[in-house]
Amino acid sequence: MEIFQIALILATFFCSVVGGFLMAFSIVVMPGIKNLNDGEFIRAFQAIDRVIQNGQALFMIFWVGSIIALVVTAVLGVGELDTTGWVFMSLAILTYFLGVQLPTVRINIPLNDVLQTLDVDDMVDDELQTARTDFEEKWVKWNVIRTAFSNITALLLILLLFLL
Repeated sequence: MEIFQIALILATFFCSVVGGFLMAFSIVVMPGIKNLNDGEFIRAFQAIDRVIQNGQALFMIFWVGSIIALVVTAVLGVGELDTTGWVFMSLAILTYFLGVQLPTVRINIPLNDVLQTLDVDDMVDDELQTARTDFEEKWVKWNVIRTAFSNITALLLILLLFLL
């Protein structure tokens, strides 16, 4: 097996894990905490997000690893891929960076950061409701978008593996 094939398998695996992580938030985590009152919801999300922001090792390996593996695969693909292969590789890269990483950095992380600054104990009900409303709908919407694009990326990479 060539190094390009190994890189492509790793990129596929890492991007698939990220897709699964985002999907778990879409279909389990957010629906699970949706029925909490505003203060409990904010506290629950803060606790979950704090695990990630504190550099949870496995999360970081897969999240950052997916980016690195995808870039390395593209670089190694020069001279290895035919035109059809490059179409799949280019679509996977564009889909992943524009549909997953860009919204993460521009939308989801800033929303997380705002929520992390809140002290639920010092807030009245109206403030809690406003904070949750400002956060939840937008965060969930963009997480669904990230989930779709991450899984499209994984599918493109799987199809590329079959083209080899």
